[in-house]
Amino acid sequence: MALTPIATVFGAYGHTGRFIVAELRKRGWNLVLSGRDAGRLSALAAEYRDLEARPASVDSPEALDRALAGSSLIINCAGPFLDTAEPILAAALRSGSHYLDVTAEQASAAATYERFDKSARDAGLIVIPAMGFYGGLADLLATTAVGEWAAADEIRIGIALDSWRPTLGTRKTGQRNKARRLIIANGGLVPLPDPAPTDSWKFPQPFGTQQVVELPFSETILIARHLHVSALHTYLNITPLKDLRDPATPPPAPADETGRSAQIFIVDVVVKNGSHTRRATARGRDIYAVTAPLVAEAAQRILGGSIQRRGVLAPGEVFDAPNFLRALAPQHLLLEI
Repeated sequence: MALTPIATVFGAYGHTGRFIVAELRKRGWNLVLSGRDAGRLSALAAEYRDLEARPASVDSPEALDRALAGSSLIINCAGPFLDTAEPILAAALRSGSHYLDVTAEQASAAATYERFDKSARDAGLIVIPAMGFYGGLADLLATTAVGEWAAADEIRIGIALDSWRPTLGTRKTGQRNKARRLIIANGGLVPLPDPAPTDSWKFPQPFGTQQVVELPFSETILIARHLHVSALHTYLNITPLKDLRDPATPPPAPADETGRSAQIFIVDVVVKNGSHTRRATARGRDIYAVTAPLVAEAAQRILGGSIQRRGVLAPGEVFDAPNFLRALAPQHLLLEI
């Protein structure tokens, strides 16, 4: 007998989607699996035996409506989100489902705020874009570091990866996403200078001092929505970009029984306000795998019924950021706050 669905995972058979499905199942969730490829969906459902597969395409509102029927939450992990977020969010509004996605694309996150905030509030729904490694994690760390300050002069985010084996979805998103990246300067969103500024960043060990380039992701859109900051800059070390730009770099390979790769990361957030400086740092393994506990924790809190706000929201705006991060430590993240 089919289980009563609580959440629909769209793109469930993708690399990140599989991690999200596994994490939610560990937490005891009932799920509906959805996506474009019926064969891959059926194979994934067979692995879990008691999960229902409902194929759907973003080109078919009717199929999306069937996929979301009975669900309280839709988790969209199928990029490029410039193509998938709007039709799936529209289906979520029709079905009365809350919505999460894991976009790193600034343009997609910005469009979600601009097009769906009022509709989500009117429908009494919570919508959170970019609830993943790129976007949500940095927003939660920045919110934690800002703390009780009403505003900050500057937030600097340093991301270090020891390598980057991109998934097929990452490569497709890179080909699709040609929008000019944005930073915050003088309190407003402005285009990233071209060429992008470079610098050096003294990361905690094992990375140490790294050459970095300014490369903002969806965290810029999230932070701009709810933190008062005069300047925001995000930097990524150079080493993983060489991997990403090499078409011969293979996709991630599992290094343990959970399927995580051996990739390690640090996200280091420094906030300045006058003469005061605060720092919040998270380190862990596998940028794709760590997205799963971020999404699962958010989903659990959304359906827990304690969140009163509605509309399109940033993670740090709607969750108790330090409490949220500590809920993932030390199993998924090592924190220094």
